[in-house]
Amino acid sequence: MLPYLLLAPALFVVGAFFLVPLAFSVIGAFEGPQGPTFVNLANAASLYRMDLVFTLLIVVASTALTGLGAVAIGGYLTLGRSRTALRLLGAMYRWPLFIPFIVAAQAMRGFIGQNGLMNNTLVWIGLMPQEWAQSFLDWRGIVITFVWKQLPFATLLVAGAMAALDRSGIEAAQNLGAGRLRILIGIVLPQVARNIMVALVLSFVTMMSVLSVPMMISGQSPTMLTVAMAWRINSFGDYGTANALGLVSCILTGLVAWIWLRQAAAERAR
Repeated sequence: MLPYLLLAPALFVVGAFFLVPLAFSVIGAFEGPQGPTFVNLANAASLYRMDLVFTLLIVVASTALTGLGAVAIGGYLTLGRSRTALRLLGAMYRWPLFIPFIVAAQAMRGFIGQNGLMNNTLVWIGLMPQEWAQSFLDWRGIVITFVWKQLPFATLLVAGAMAALDRSGIEAAQNLGAGRLRILIGIVLPQVARNIMVALVLSFVTMMSVLSVPMMISGQSPTMLTVAMAWRINSFGDYGTANALGLVSCILTGLVAWIWLRQAAAERAR
């Protein structure tokens, strides 16, 4: 019984905070005043089709940029030669990891706005005239905030896997005259591909569930599904359509996780 007792707290948390709400959401998506119905799903599809496409584009773009940034930082931490740069980069890239999304969104509002710190700094040092200043508080701001906030988490996974590699192959390639970019692409990345995929899947799932960033950064339409769900509940009390949108989000994230699990299982079988 000892293994089951050790697993019991984790299973209770997963069941109470994930499986039970998921079950209520699935039931609520098909629940109507007169019994089971598909009206909620039809409303979600007709009213928020563009929001669904917008959400996918934002999250996919943010995930791809997060992966590229994690590979770049992890690659330099593994293959870089400047000790000063390595110490600075190793100390600085972790900072956003400890900042909540709502704080990151509020900070970005003061940084990338039309009169924000970024534009004022560029104007002050003479790199941009004042009339060129523009606001990034739209889809670009959402992507910037997502990447800035999620990059440290992905980098920790990727850089940790790179640091654990056997360096004999890297040193042999260096002795034969291979450049750092070629070593990174040809030797390092194939060995940490699974860790990169884990970082991308977890980043995708995390960004799909964030409400504060799209709500605080961009007030434009279309918007992300999390904002649409909050709007249906707070403005109309329409839990059915909100549950339908949540079900769509769960299906999308579950599909991404299933693709990764299937690929991992195939690699393990080989």
